[in-house]
Amino acid sequence: MASVEAAAEHERILREIESTDTNCIGPTLRSVYDGQEHGFFMEKLDARIRNHDREIEKMCNHHFQGFVDSITELLKVRGEALKLKVRDRAVNAHTITQCRIQQRNIASTIDKLTHCLPGQRTKLSAGADLPARAGQYRFCAIMTQNIPKLRDQIRDTAMAQLRDFLESIRKHSDKIGETAMRQVQQGRRETGTAGGAVRQVQQGAPTFSIKASWKNCDENEEQNKVPGAQELVDFSPVYRCFHIYTVLGLHDEFENYYRKQRRKQARLVLQPHSNMHETLEGYRRYFNHIVGFFVVEDHVLHTTHGLVNRAYVEELWELALSKITAALRTHSSYCDDPDLVLDLKNLIVIFADTLQGYGFPVSQLFDMLLEMREQYSEILLKRWNITFRFLNYDNFSPIPVSTEEEFRHYTALFPLHDPELDKMPFPKKLPFSEFVPKVYCQLKEFIYACLKYSEDLHLSSTEVDDMIRKSTNLLLTRTLSHCLHYGIKKKNVGLAELVQVIINSTHLEHSCGFLEEFISNITNVPLDTVSATRLYGPSTFKDASHAAEAEIYASLNAKIDQFLQLADYDWMAPAPGGGASEVSDYLIDLIAFLRSTFSVFTNLPGKVAQTACMSACKHISTSLLQLLLDPELRQVSLGGLHQLHTDVQECESFARAGPVAGFQGDTLLLAFSDLRQLLDLFTQWDWSTYLADYGKPSCKYLRVNPHTALTLLEKMRETGKKNMILAQLRKTDRDRQKLIDTVIKQLRNLISQQ
Repeated sequence: MASVEAAAEHERILREIESTDTNCIGPTLRSVYDGQEHGFFMEKLDARIRNHDREIEKMCNHHFQGFVDSITELLKVRGEALKLKVRDRAVNAHTITQCRIQQRNIASTIDKLTHCLPGQRTKLSAGADLPARAGQYRFCAIMTQNIPKLRDQIRDTAMAQLRDFLESIRKHSDKIGETAMRQVQQGRRETGTAGGAVRQVQQGAPTFSIKASWKNCDENEEQNKVPGAQELVDFSPVYRCFHIYTVLGLHDEFENYYRKQRRKQARLVLQPHSNMHETLEGYRRYFNHIVGFFVVEDHVLHTTHGLVNRAYVEELWELALSKITAALRTHSSYCDDPDLVLDLKNLIVIFADTLQGYGFPVSQLFDMLLEMREQYSEILLKRWNITFRFLNYDNFSPIPVSTEEEFRHYTALFPLHDPELDKMPFPKKLPFSEFVPKVYCQLKEFIYACLKYSEDLHLSSTEVDDMIRKSTNLLLTRTLSHCLHYGIKKKNVGLAELVQVIINSTHLEHSCGFLEEFISNITNVPLDTVSATRLYGPSTFKDASHAAEAEIYASLNAKIDQFLQLADYDWMAPAPGGGASEVSDYLIDLIAFLRSTFSVFTNLPGKVAQTACMSACKHISTSLLQLLLDPELRQVSLGGLHQLHTDVQECESFARAGPVAGFQGDTLLLAFSDLRQLLDLFTQWDWSTYLADYGKPSCKYLRVNPHTALTLLEKMRETGKKNMILAQLRKTDRDRQKLIDTVIKQLRNLISQQ
């Protein structure tokens, strides 16, 4: 037990030695010597030392190759450093030699000019006699001969440098313009506004000369430093040539030459490429060349006296402005990409702000941007016409939601406020289909796209608001309305889908108020502004609902016609003996179909469901009456009328049961009243009452038209004549036939009296 404690104590002392400062190790070692296990501690200490030696050896072996590689690289660097040192010494020696030669030449020139000063003083005192006296000196004759040649040589050299300068700025005007426009863009980015460019012209500095070369410009760009537009070119050839021609008395000649050459360059710059409209880069190069041209002219205007004037620059700008606007109108008309139009608009704004910063009027450019706004709106409408085609792929089913997250997701996309739906437990269904939130989100995206174009056009909030609302109204009344009506008129759309279209349109109609608020929030124009244009969304979605309703009525009637085509009445059936006739099979199926269909109408607005039900019942009644009055049907017996009477009773029973809520009393039965009164008149053979009370408001058979009754009686008479041929001796049939003839005569008299 004691040895275990001693080993633990030694281990602690070793750890303390490894981790403690050497200045504080004395007390630790003293505790070892005071103990009885000194030899054992030394053994453990030696083992620990050997262990550390092995670790050090492993570490050295691991890093040895890296150390060797580092030494090798260091030796290579030393060799390169020696070469660089030798080269630097040679360059410095050459530079020092050149400087000393220049200093010697300057000193020699000063010495020679000093010796000439007495001659100049003599010239001033001798006056007119000097030329005659100087002619005897040889150096004067040589100077007289060489000075004109030197003048011509200096003039030609200066003109050659000017031509090189003009060629250089023609080639690099796009670089100058790019830098100037980048300055404006950077300033807009820093300030967050659409302010114009800051002039960087040194007023009244005709000797202004920047020695930065194109190579230096590229180096600056690599350092993300945007140089000034005038720092990209050395204007000294212009100043030098202008000064020389002025001294020689050729000021007007030089001015005319310079302006003529710059006008030629202007015509070249203003001529756009034929494929400029294909990419934004084509427009950018076009603008860069124009900006570069006028930046140079503006700089020459402010740094020279008399070479160019404000009238000349303004004349050039007027010419350029007309050609620029014409070119942009032509090329932008080929564009069908709204993103490219938006990028082009932003580029034109930067182009206009750049030139406005140099004092050029740019109001025509902003007027042209307002014209392009109409084109941009049309392109947006075409794109959204394609986007709204997802209506064709809608499932026309309420959206099922099973969790709170899903419910919040859809309510974040579309403003739904339904307290009853909120209280319902999950899973539940939203009343509209996926089409509704998609349309609402796309409407907001369209509004955002319109807002992006209106930025930086120097428009008031009211003008921006009005522009967005007008464009949105075009989207609603033209694009979305067309897509809705196209989806409604498709052949494969059933009644259930049409019902869902009405529900969707109703919810979108209610959401228009939220779109109004959305536009007001992003434009900062209150809704109660008198001049504010209202959205046509409610009328658009109401029209879609009405179209869907009409399609429901037509589709429902078409389905009813399909059932009625199965009707197979025996119009020559004998009168029933006393038992009731059975309801036709086709009518049983028809009523079952109507019950299942009207059960789907529970989510529709009440008036729509009631109108559909009333329309269906009227169509059934009218169709049955048309079957009875069909010209091809020439004979009708009383038995056939009894069968039809039974079917009408079944229809009335269906109407009386109230398939759709909201009808008051027996309102729905009125759909069958015409047919009901006609059948009652014939089955009860109550002609005396009909003829006696005809025309009175209280007439029992008020809805029976005498023409209809006459037509049906004539068909029954044909049936009676046929029966008379078969049984001439039956007195009852003869009497009935006589009665029919009598009633027919009375009806004809009644009709003739009307």
